[in-house]
Amino acid sequence: MKNQKGGNKAQVKSWLPVIGLTFSAFVFNTSEFVPIGLLSDIATDFQISEAHAGLLITIYAWVVALVSLPLMMLLSKLKYCKLLFMVIGLFIASHLLSAIANTYLLLMISRIGVACSHAIFWSIASPLAVQVAPNGQRSVALSLLITGTSIAMIIGLPIGRIIGLHVGWRATFFYIAVAASVVLLLLVWIFPKVSGQNSISLRELPSFLEKPALMGVFILTLLLITAHYTAYSYIEPFLSQIAGLSDSWITLVLMLFGLIGILGSVLFSRYYDRNSNLFICFAIEGITVILLLLNVSAFNAYTVITLCIFWGLAITLFNLAFQSQIIRIAPQATAIAMSVYSGIYNAGIGSGALIGGIVCSDLSISDIGYAGGTIAIIASIYFLKKLLPLLKE
Repeated sequence: MKNQKGGNKAQVKSWLPVIGLTFSAFVFNTSEFVPIGLLSDIATDFQISEAHAGLLITIYAWVVALVSLPLMMLLSKLKYCKLLFMVIGLFIASHLLSAIANTYLLLMISRIGVACSHAIFWSIASPLAVQVAPNGQRSVALSLLITGTSIAMIIGLPIGRIIGLHVGWRATFFYIAVAASVVLLLLVWIFPKVSGQNSISLRELPSFLEKPALMGVFILTLLLITAHYTAYSYIEPFLSQIAGLSDSWITLVLMLFGLIGILGSVLFSRYYDRNSNLFICFAIEGITVILLLLNVSAFNAYTVITLCIFWGLAITLFNLAFQSQIIRIAPQATAIAMSVYSGIYNAGIGSGALIGGIVCSDLSISDIGYAGGTIAIIASIYFLKKLLPLLKE
């Protein structure tokens, strides 16, 4: 009996570093998503348009896109545990600046600091999760990490929105800094010393990036994430103005969007290794169809909520599947590959937020789904014609 208890305790202990990274992912993604839920309040406070406030999302994403690879190449010789602690420290300081920002410019500067910490964190988070996970549990470790992202949508974004509505959006950023401080103390306590695994020099980088499957993943990600964020960046005003949902219903939709992500993570951990292409096809084609139906579904609250639930499942499976593909395609330089992937992913976020803002300003917010869906159709065609044959090799 004692041996069994000792074995269970050792098993739990072996998962603690992955759980710590999951908490980190929760805090980082709460911060990334929370401006989406506070967009209207920030715009009102600074007396600017929602499209102008949406630049917080666009600039944030473009900074991540620009600095991910350079920062990772510069810092790749540091031990990952030390790098992780430094990144969270920058994250905390930047949020404290957000909490006292009295001008839009100061808020933007603080978000750029968060973006730099984000760039490094998501370059090392997936490789770290795989590295510190128990043997043979790679898919489970990745699922847990992405579960942190889903919980950020379920709990972090709605709570951040509720705090913003009742106390002010600056308080939301302050409490994110507090939560990050607690996570940092936890990681310092439980995280093992882990070295980097990057064997790619600046000279070798071009040939490394020329791998057809890797380039295919990057191109598809740019297209599909641009499509996704063209609509998702403005989902809060869309649900309010077009679907006619109240603040409480919008908060519920954002929670359900993330809640379904936990189901996606469970499905991924159990079935992905045997059905990888099926997961990928569902994610890509699902997002395409959902975006095209977004405006049509807005005639009824239950219809648009159901669509958003399936949307949350599809984007979760996409994120999990393609991070897994990056690790499979580039096992010897995963952090560098992930830094490029993170940069491209965030270029898609920035481009999508910008396109969505243009659609809102020049056409109508009701058209964001059609705009995103058109880009997603291009992504679907590229996937079926170019990338799918490469992934089958």
